[in-house]
Amino acid sequence: MSAKRYLFYISQNYSYAILRPLQSAILARGEQIAWFLEGKEVDSKFLTADECQLMSVEEIKNYNPVAVFYPANIAPTFLPGINVAIFHGFDAGKVDKKGNNDHFKIRNCFELYCTQGPSTTEPFLVFAKQYNHFKVTETGWCALDRLYLEHKNMSENKPTILLCSTFSKKLSCAPHLFETVKKLSQLSKWNWLVQFHPKMPVEIVNQYKSIQNDNLSFVETDDVIPLLQKADVMVCDTSSVLIMFLLLGKPVVTYKNIAPKNHLLDIDNVDLLEQSIETALQQPPRLMEHIKDFINITHPYNDGKSSIRVLNAVEEVLSGKVSLGNKPIDFFRQFKMRKKLKYWRL
Repeated sequence: MSAKRYLFYISQNYSYAILRPLQSAILARGEQIAWFLEGKEVDSKFLTADECQLMSVEEIKNYNPVAVFYPANIAPTFLPGINVAIFHGFDAGKVDKKGNNDHFKIRNCFELYCTQGPSTTEPFLVFAKQYNHFKVTETGWCALDRLYLEHKNMSENKPTILLCSTFSKKLSCAPHLFETVKKLSQLSKWNWLVQFHPKMPVEIVNQYKSIQNDNLSFVETDDVIPLLQKADVMVCDTSSVLIMFLLLGKPVVTYKNIAPKNHLLDIDNVDLLEQSIETALQQPPRLMEHIKDFINITHPYNDGKSSIRVLNAVEEVLSGKVSLGNKPIDFFRQFKMRKKLKYWRL
């Protein structure tokens, strides 16, 4: 029996870190994997020498994967193989212009959703029953396998604070916290690491780069996991990266989170930042209990085997034991996908 072929379809640099644990699991089974990079926001320089890149839809068709993995909300439906939704992050409570949660939206693109934990699985199971053209399997998020398998806090003598922020002007904490972070970084109490979403406006990036000192470093990376492991406390806003940090059982201080819950230390005044970080570093028992409860409903898998569960879920669909209806054709969305890929054949 020939080895199965799989495809990773990505459009953002952060997708490399999401999918590489899954790549390791695929290769460990003696199966094949290739990458397809779509658009101008993903850079091929992050591919390693032994990773295979396909350059066109024609090459994908010749490669003929049994499944295509997407850390995205939208996917072309005219490629070979089943489409598998991996997710590019957790539900951070963000809503679209109509007030709908963007994380829970069916776009008729996928045969399989590999969900992260009960809080993600349950809404998608409702949709699966309603639509009947995709399977939902709770696997845990493959992106986090390394988080647990390699987890070690590498903090130095003084605590490390990780500042992360989304790029949205309405939701970003970065502009508001700049002066306070600048002042706190000069006190030498803590080490600061600053890492922003790749779409962060360049003027804000340059602003933070300008205040780098012995206690503050601005980090540009496609892989945030080592930073999560190194830090003791995160300062954030509504970016879904804060969820990954919480899953390590470590506290997060948020500035004007859009839906603050009791597992966060949320502030709406920059003057409270220093005090809130001090509180977080003490890991108060009640806060830590709330974080534990959050982990149980969000991502209870800390065994580093989510990638294996993803592949098993794909096998189940490919086996034919899962009965799925036909996906409705979204002509407008798929027309845009074809236009983007410059592919018009059937």
